[in-house]
Amino acid sequence: MKQQRQQFTMNIILWLLTSMIVCNGLPLKANVSGRPAVVNIGAIFSFKTVIGKAAKIAIETAIEDVNSNPDILPGTKLILQMKDSNYSGFMAVVEALLFMERETVAIIGPQSSVTAHVISHIANVLRVPLLSFSSTDPTLSPIQFPFFVRTAQNDLYQMSAIAEIIDHYEWREVIAIYEDDDHGRNGIAALGDKLAERRCRISYKARLSPEPTRDEITDVLVKVALRESRILVVHVPGSWGLKVFSVAQYLGMLGTGYVWIATNWLSTVLETNSPLSQDAMDDIQGVVTLRMYTPDSQLKRRFVSRWSNLTRGKLIGLNTYSLYAYDTVWLLAHAINGFFNQGGNISFLNNSRASELSEGNLHLDALSVFQGGNLLLDNILNVNMKGVTGDFRFTSDRNLIHPAFEIINVIGTGYRRVGYWSNHSGLSTALPETLWEKLPNRSSTSQMLHGVVWPGQTTQKPRGWVFPNSGRHLKIGVPHRVSYREFVSVRGPDVITGYCIDVFTAALNLLPYAVPYKLIPFGDGRTNPSGTELVRLITAGVFDAAIGDIAIITNRTKMADFTQPYIESGLVVVAPVWRKNSNAFAFLRPFTGRMWAVTAIFFLLVGTVVWILEHRMNDEFRGPPRRQVVTILWFSFSTWFFAHRENTVSVLGRIILIIWLFVVLIINSSYTASLTSILTVQQLSSPIKGIETLVSSKDPIGYQQGSFARNYLIDDLKIDASRLVALNSPEECAKALKDGPHKGGVAAMVDDRAYIELFLSTRCEFSIVGQEFTKNGWGFAFPRDSPLAVDMSTAILKLSENGDLQRIHDKWLLRRACSYQGAKMEVDRLQLRSFWGLFLICGLACLIALFLYFLKMVRQFSRHYSEESDLSGQSARSARIQTFLSFVDEKEEEVKSRSKRRQMERTSNRSTDDGSNSTSYSIRRNSEFASNKSLGATTNRGEV
Repeated sequence: MKQQRQQFTMNIILWLLTSMIVCNGLPLKANVSGRPAVVNIGAIFSFKTVIGKAAKIAIETAIEDVNSNPDILPGTKLILQMKDSNYSGFMAVVEALLFMERETVAIIGPQSSVTAHVISHIANVLRVPLLSFSSTDPTLSPIQFPFFVRTAQNDLYQMSAIAEIIDHYEWREVIAIYEDDDHGRNGIAALGDKLAERRCRISYKARLSPEPTRDEITDVLVKVALRESRILVVHVPGSWGLKVFSVAQYLGMLGTGYVWIATNWLSTVLETNSPLSQDAMDDIQGVVTLRMYTPDSQLKRRFVSRWSNLTRGKLIGLNTYSLYAYDTVWLLAHAINGFFNQGGNISFLNNSRASELSEGNLHLDALSVFQGGNLLLDNILNVNMKGVTGDFRFTSDRNLIHPAFEIINVIGTGYRRVGYWSNHSGLSTALPETLWEKLPNRSSTSQMLHGVVWPGQTTQKPRGWVFPNSGRHLKIGVPHRVSYREFVSVRGPDVITGYCIDVFTAALNLLPYAVPYKLIPFGDGRTNPSGTELVRLITAGVFDAAIGDIAIITNRTKMADFTQPYIESGLVVVAPVWRKNSNAFAFLRPFTGRMWAVTAIFFLLVGTVVWILEHRMNDEFRGPPRRQVVTILWFSFSTWFFAHRENTVSVLGRIILIIWLFVVLIINSSYTASLTSILTVQQLSSPIKGIETLVSSKDPIGYQQGSFARNYLIDDLKIDASRLVALNSPEECAKALKDGPHKGGVAAMVDDRAYIELFLSTRCEFSIVGQEFTKNGWGFAFPRDSPLAVDMSTAILKLSENGDLQRIHDKWLLRRACSYQGAKMEVDRLQLRSFWGLFLICGLACLIALFLYFLKMVRQFSRHYSEESDLSGQSARSARIQTFLSFVDEKEEEVKSRSKRRQMERTSNRSTDDGSNSTSYSIRRNSEFASNKSLGATTNRGEV
């Protein structure tokens, strides 16, 4: 019968849409100059529902208030005709059609979103605006239904609030329980979209029929209880929503561990039917629900104070839908007033095809089109008023401004507010209106709520999931390894052991719940399987998880979630090595040849510089040429041992010597340390120095079959695939390394450090060369967003902290170290690049010192021999250079004494003629210079 009614309703709608085409015609009634005395409006909703019984009082009160207010619609009264749809969508459609016969300019309603979808088609054709205060379905789009106006908050915002609550508590999966109609399906679809934006999802959708029996609810909730998630979102009508919680209480689904979040239907029931019975309150303890937020104002307080008088003897509480219903009437009154102010007339037009609809008893030919519908709709959308719900106006997408919800927690005999959600700033404990004027802040630190008492009277945040009690075991894939069975060893269909298995079972034992599982080998047992393929089978649904020696690498993390690594690892290079014995010239090995050459050059350079700076004033740096050469060599090389006996007296010489001694100290210390290591530590040598050597060479490289090392070498290091050789066992690896590239083997092998340490424990002829060039670890793989991965990570951390992880490691992987374990690879010789900074500083210091010394010599020479500046010509310049070199070679004390004698003679001969004095002075100076030179030569012979 119900299906026949729905089919009949749709037939009416399709008939109207296809036949009622608006055209010009004559009005049924003549237009009246000025405003009419009355304006007909209609209202359609169910009077006995939770929303309807309170909304009816609010609408009637609003009509009285509008008609008694002379400032709005002066000279015009609103005539309201309300029709009870009595829970029936069919009756709502029929009543809407009847309103169209009575020249109704607007309809308040319908209450149900399902009915709104149907009636909106009629409103589009007849141009009669529908103003619904309770049809919150987000799919009632103004594009499809331009004459539908939602005068309450869109369910899209409510679902955003629920998604942010779930994300705030770091839950990832929810179960949706909803009524299987347009309103329920579309609301849950919107919730799914909002959850997806935060990497959450609806794991299961539990559908209920529009009027479910208790048995039907029981069957659905039993299926829900067998699921993994314990976060339940209930989106059902208030007329039977409490029945869901009654059944859940009976099934024990309101205990510790569950989270129930109800949409605003529950807050509406709590407000309207307050107080609920004790049994009903017991059924919803710890439930979180939402309520449309309406800011406090004088208008709201005044209306709330009137409510008790309006409902005297009826026991009907005031809910938010009633507030929006009250404001809807005022919105319509303001719009009609604006309509008349703009010259609008209430007139209706006949349809040109009305005669075709006259047959039968439905009287569809009486339906007419409201000529001023578009103008009235524009006025409705442009109203800007203050109502009992706050600022009342529409955004560009025809939703009410400032969408916000209160978050309520049911406790004891009532409920308490734990926070707010607003589209502006998300979750907050502050009033939404205090945040609207501020910049949006969606940072994680700003998102907060007060403490919630969850089902089971606990304040601790529930984990949000349990292992499903469905009797099904987890199918866990395990690689069927051929080599390194210490990690995973498949001894039979049901006997799988190894280090990785022990870590997994130890972590499972730390979980607060049981996890039934079955280990399933993956691989043929003849070659090592691919870890990447094993992880891919999780996404394909073949396995529920994968454990074993599975390295955590980038492309695998894109397919699955991994636990905390239980062993650190990374790729290393293994190559054959041999002992490097000492020889007679081992003392030369610490430095390279270039380092030795540059050091020797600087010894000579510094010695020469110090000799130049000290020669004029230090007798230890004077004497015959042979002696001075010996002095330079002795002084230079004796500084290596800090055994130089010559003293420096010049400032520049001492500065250079201090810098050089610092350089010598560093070089000497480095040489000593390197030589000590060479002579005391056993040295291993290999032509392979690391991964760089392999990349630059053309030799074949080995890798373990099934390892990710192959892809890494090809994709990241760009090594040609033809150079890579797959090795399937440690014995094959050892043979290939011993044979080498010239006998069909490999130059080196690249593998995970965890395998290599086990490989080298019994094979001392090989060693790791170079540094570990990747960093990763091994972990257990689970499906994306699996909560089990998080709990297992926590368990692995506990194993690490209490030492169990190390004990498991020692049980399986601890082996006797070979005799080479303490040996080191050949120590790199000290390069010039390690000391070039010191040499640069020392060289610059020498250059600066020589430059300053040269300036000093030029200045002294110019002061003592300024008289020769009058001479000119090539011979004069040559003589002056010779004189300068002789001056530089002179001892500084002799120059100073000669200068004093010259000054005394000038004083005694000051009265003599300038010309003769000049001539005699020149002759005397030349003779003095010759005698001083002779005297110097005699002195030098005496020193020898």
